Amino acid sequence: MVEPETVEQRIRSAMPDVEVVRIEDLTGTKDHYQAVVVSPSFEGMTRVEQHQAVYRALGELMAGPVHALALQTYTPEAWKKKNG
Repeated sequence: MVEPETVEQRIRSAMPDVEVVRIEDLTGTKDHYQAVVVSPSFEGMTRVEQHQAVYRALGELMAGPVHALALQTYTPEAWKKKNG
């Protein structure tokens, strides 16, 4: 089990330019999460590359403590369009 704050801290530490991180514990078991991450560093990356960057930030947490992560990644421009 991993606290949602730990997931957020890992992402923010590895990706200091992140503008938005929203973490939701989907099952209440602290191992199935949904995350929204907005970062200018995603510019020019494919969606797969964006997700890989977040997985790298989480490191060993993805090898067991975090069993599942539903991930939505956006550049700041894409985030602005999505949210009007």
